[in-house]
Amino acid sequence: MTSPRPDTPLLDTVDTPEELRKLKPEQLRQLADELRTEMIDAVGSTGGHLGSGLGVVELTTAIHYVFNTPEDRLIWDVGHQAYPHKILTGRRDRIRTLRQGGGLSGFTKRSESEYDPFGAAHSSTSISAGLGFAVANKLNDKPGKAIAVIGDGAMSAGMAYEAMNNAEQAGNRLVVILNDNDMSIAPPVGGLSAYLARMVSSSEYLGLRSLASKVAGKISRRIHDAVGKAEEYTRGMVTGGTLFEELGFYYVGPIDGHNLDHLIPVLENVRDSEQGPILVHVVTVKGKGYDPAENSADKYHGVPKFDVVTGEKAKSKPGAPAYQNVFGETLAKLADKDDRICAITAAMPSGTGVDKFAAAHPDRSFDVGIAEQHGVTFAAGLAAQGMRPFAAIYSTFLQRAYDQVVHDVAIQNLPVRFAIDRAGLVGADGATHAGSFDVTYLASLPNFVVMAAADEAELVHMTYTAAEYDDGPIAFRYPRGNGVGVEMPETPQKLAIGEGRIVKGDEKGGKVAILSLGARLGEARKAADELEAKGLSTTIADMRFAKPLDEDLIRKLAATHDVLVTVEEASIGGLGAHVLTMASDEGLLDGGLKIRTMRLPDLFLDHDDPAKQYDEAKLNAPHIVDTVLGALRHNSANVDERVEEARA
Repeated sequence: MTSPRPDTPLLDTVDTPEELRKLKPEQLRQLADELRTEMIDAVGSTGGHLGSGLGVVELTTAIHYVFNTPEDRLIWDVGHQAYPHKILTGRRDRIRTLRQGGGLSGFTKRSESEYDPFGAAHSSTSISAGLGFAVANKLNDKPGKAIAVIGDGAMSAGMAYEAMNNAEQAGNRLVVILNDNDMSIAPPVGGLSAYLARMVSSSEYLGLRSLASKVAGKISRRIHDAVGKAEEYTRGMVTGGTLFEELGFYYVGPIDGHNLDHLIPVLENVRDSEQGPILVHVVTVKGKGYDPAENSADKYHGVPKFDVVTGEKAKSKPGAPAYQNVFGETLAKLADKDDRICAITAAMPSGTGVDKFAAAHPDRSFDVGIAEQHGVTFAAGLAAQGMRPFAAIYSTFLQRAYDQVVHDVAIQNLPVRFAIDRAGLVGADGATHAGSFDVTYLASLPNFVVMAAADEAELVHMTYTAAEYDDGPIAFRYPRGNGVGVEMPETPQKLAIGEGRIVKGDEKGGKVAILSLGARLGEARKAADELEAKGLSTTIADMRFAKPLDEDLIRKLAATHDVLVTVEEASIGGLGAHVLTMASDEGLLDGGLKIRTMRLPDLFLDHDDPAKQYDEAKLNAPHIVDTVLGALRHNSANVDERVEEARA
């Protein structure tokens, strides 16, 4: 029996920011409280990101109240802060479809609403994008500001500072709001800091500042610069904003991000100011207003469905261990015996399993923050000095460091080990977090070894193999979620580089050979059973390696089977492309061999249940069967006739 929806009488009257702006200032506190209650209830029923959104309820309310959105372009960084924003921008009626098939995205998405001018699921992009919006308006003499809300650790990425270094071009059309919720860079906030923030953002102060600047400029450039620096550093000593001033921003803050009486007047001053660009530093608390989330921000960052009253999360059924935990625990055990092993993560210690390693070896565990580029080159330096570094990074986030992978690792042939989590499709997080491209972008690089684990036992072996491999860079990928329930090895096995394994049938002969890479092996087994039931003898090879290929195995299977089908949860350019290239180079197709490749489609798949995503991608067992039967079909004969021929 579902619990009744929360009572939200004022929020019920507000469906758009235009309606919000009709409220009286004294009504905003009630609205924010009801907005927070609605968000907690919605995420409790769907799961999703909780703590970050709760921390920006008041800030979201204040921004939409003060600025003229959507003409003023509001850009959230990262997008999982945006649930309250979605509720206030015409999507409340769909908020309980978050991250479900056909429902709202868990991040901002341009195709979803005019209030989402820029998609944000990876972090640290908002200032660059905001600068683009602001400069475009400036060049076209259009009204409207760009407001970039950056926080939740996103300021640890270098891209944010690269953008700030160029932001002066936008003038007063760019406002950056630093949502400081976990960086611990803020001085104490309270009445004094709120007064100072209001004062230094006021038109009177800015007008006097501008006049003084002009007068000093008339006297001499040296005096002008000296006055400016003196004023900047005086404010910097009081407010702590010297760093941002050096990057060209007029700094305001810090202010309490949960106090609407402080936020509204400061934002109004910023909105009306001719000074710019401006950075407003607000201090918030992740999970604000919901005790379980406030008291355990890391565990309530992203949550499954939960009981709103108790905070108790829905428990998954006990079963096979999660892949990231298998990796982390295996690496920790290996490091017990090898003090050269160390682990690097980019702000995802629990998501990658590095937290397990860190608990056992804290001095050899490094969380570099949202800074994948730095993390990869840091690992390269460690490797060059004789360490055995493991860079544990989600596939989708490793894309951000591709130049470093090429230049700092591959070209120098340094033995960095890449543990690539979230390989393949990832369900509710959708296209932005899918691990679609890593096989293609790594297996195309000279010197790289690329492996994919078919199950949790294979992940143990591949972690050990990577630890023992010192001849160059090596990567292994594994999916999100739990393993398949195979028996775990007591002792890890060192795999022979570039050798696959036959898991069904043999290389001596048969009608069909399925060459599987990664976690689609279970579906390949189901497909083989169905094909065998149709009288088609089927061999399954777990290739293990996308690079180097097991060319001997491929040659043997090609010589003894009529059809070869490659199956992988990766984009075009992966295993299938490499097998086809080999077959073309060696003339394996000249004797009538049929090769078909199955891979992720050339499109971005929206968030949904993973099984449905793989069905849409046509990578489940029935699709493998259809692919085999299609390959066996003559142009002039139907499938059943060809199957009968195959049986004979």
